[in-house]
Amino acid sequence: MARLAQTAGLTDVQQEILSTVRDFVDKEIIPVATELEHRDEYPQQIVDGLKELGLFGLMIPEEYGGLGESLLTYALCVEEIARGWMSVSGIINTHFIVAYMLKQHGTQEQKDHFLPRMAAGDIRGAFSMSEPGLGSDVSAITSKAVRDGDEYVLNGQKMWLTNGGTSSLVAVLVRSDEGHPEGTAPHKSMTTFLVEKEPGFGEVRPGLTIPGKIDKMGYKGVDTTELIMDGLRVPADRVLGGVTGRGFYQMMDGVEVGRVNVAARGCGVAQRAFELGVQYAQQRHTFGKPIAQHQAIQFKLAEMATKVEAAHAMMVNAARKKDSGERNDLEAGMAKYLASEYCKEVVEDAFRIHGGYGFSKEYEIERLYREAPMLLIGEGTAEIQKMIIGRRLLEEYRFQG
Repeated sequence: MARLAQTAGLTDVQQEILSTVRDFVDKEIIPVATELEHRDEYPQQIVDGLKELGLFGLMIPEEYGGLGESLLTYALCVEEIARGWMSVSGIINTHFIVAYMLKQHGTQEQKDHFLPRMAAGDIRGAFSMSEPGLGSDVSAITSKAVRDGDEYVLNGQKMWLTNGGTSSLVAVLVRSDEGHPEGTAPHKSMTTFLVEKEPGFGEVRPGLTIPGKIDKMGYKGVDTTELIMDGLRVPADRVLGGVTGRGFYQMMDGVEVGRVNVAARGCGVAQRAFELGVQYAQQRHTFGKPIAQHQAIQFKLAEMATKVEAAHAMMVNAARKKDSGERNDLEAGMAKYLASEYCKEVVEDAFRIHGGYGFSKEYEIERLYREAPMLLIGEGTAEIQKMIIGRRLLEEYRFQG
């Protein structure tokens, strides 16, 4: 058992779940991840294995067929999976954000309809906020929904959907001005729609097109896509929560879960990079001794391990805060920011320890080196996290002069 990134106070059930996931990662993911990643191949066999383990229902309440576990349990599982291959944790993350939003904000009918099949992994979720021209500026969304009898007609283009092709349910955030007079604040005129579709690419239902996979530097295997709505008709009972104008708050609640997830992914990738670096440093010899015995390399290992430990502690703290029912945007933002920055630094140090071999596709560190940058921008850039952290700090420490 590794010494780093241990979590105190876990129940026997939590430890058993984590042990099962860790075994699965070591046996089923790590041996095949690099080969699948180089082929940009969807890891169907791995996903089927996770489905069998019940992982798609991890945080879904037991009454809907899930395991009813906490965000902390989920985050620690994500950390283990990302240690094996970050793309697999992305497949699970989007599914969980949608399941969480349904659990927290859905109508009873929506929960009854979707959650049992999501817990079984038969319905796979994706969520969509971003658009081609806005990046992290959610308030600038231009996609629109217009009421037409018992339906809404949706038009617009969305960007950066993880699981866009393989999912069968997408939570889409659009502008809906119905009941919101001119001049209403942008975030108060947004609505989340639950859009069901066939998995695949092309026109997956009338008015809805998933053009194809976006070719990426890293984060391969998982499909990242656009989504184009052109006269897409969605029944009014598929407005999340049944009331328009609440979409921004629903999405932000989901994104807080997502940010803990991205922090957990950063922790997992950093742990794997440390493992690879510390192993290689003991095998590679220069000047008559293993490079691990050179002080320059020991200093690197010390810094890497400290960053792994610190990022893990902040991620666990953010998950526990959300589990307690408290607002955790400050903690989630800090954890996401620190874990993604530290992940990049730990991966780069492991890459340097590998020397020229780090540049070779034969070595796993080459894959990690291309995967780490996604965490700097996914679920809101580092700069967005710092804006959130700064604003919250000014709320907490308001000057009373």
